[in-house]
Amino acid sequence: NAVLMFWANPLEPEQTTVRENGLKTRLPASVRIATVQFQMRRISRIEEFEEQVEYFVDVASDYRADFVAFPELFTLELLSIEGEKLAPAPAIEKIAEYTERFCAFMEKLAVSYNINIIGGSHPTRMANGDIRNISYIFLRDGAVHTQDKLHPTPAERRWWNIKGGYGANVIPTDCGPIGVMICYDSEFPELARHLVNQGALILFVPFCTDERRGYLRVRYCCQARAVENQCYVVTSGVVGNLPNVENMDIHYAESAILTPSDFPFARDGVAADTAPNTETIALADLSLDALLTSRQSGAVQNLKDRRYDLYRVEWKEK
Repeated sequence: NAVLMFWANPLEPEQTTVRENGLKTRLPASVRIATVQFQMRRISRIEEFEEQVEYFVDVASDYRADFVAFPELFTLELLSIEGEKLAPAPAIEKIAEYTERFCAFMEKLAVSYNINIIGGSHPTRMANGDIRNISYIFLRDGAVHTQDKLHPTPAERRWWNIKGGYGANVIPTDCGPIGVMICYDSEFPELARHLVNQGALILFVPFCTDERRGYLRVRYCCQARAVENQCYVVTSGVVGNLPNVENMDIHYAESAILTPSDFPFARDGVAADTAPNTETIALADLSLDALLTSRQSGAVQNLKDRRYDLYRVEWKEK
């Protein structure tokens, strides 16, 4: 029988390894995260939106962030370009027309600024005619991944006829496996557990909420997901007003970078957060080594102590 033995090189910087598909993948000791609290404002041309986005990517890159996260539906600012208020049906058709340009622009930013971009979410027309709320993830190596919103809110279904997606898979990055849950999806604990079961260490949650109660539903659930899954959760929300865009009148957000609640992490389980309803950016360094150590030997070990003899999360493939 063959035995594989591994020795860490004491002369190398501290690094962490995780096992994916039976193979060890080397991870950085820590990951720097930037989350953008993005203000929706009336604009007259698409270049204004692109300048606003590139500004935050540039700032995050200057701080040597590995990831920069944008909010859910932040591209709906583009509807303010129209000279008149559009009804929901033509509005969703109009925003879907920007998909190709949006993706090409964000992909270019990720590569040129050497940063992984969680591209919020953007309504997209599918080949079968459905509209889905999709998060596009642009990696700095040029790869592009997508994650559908699985649970459209009643307002999304009523106003825009948005359909829920089906798949939820981790995304391999140079900073380890990540997952994305769009806003309302974070309020369903099975989804986060499904992603963590696949190896996700960081969950990104782009969100768009109109007032404080809606925001608190997302915030409380994301903090719970961080604790029960012993993972990091990054939220990114929109603020500001779009009076001429139906169903996007007002917004409330306090974006945050959340941690488990244990000794190696931030005292309140919050590595960084933003002031309410202010356009800004929050940054934090997240230790992957501390995360993996806490899963094995923390004060509590939620993942290890699960009672598989009583319950489990089962994913039904469509």
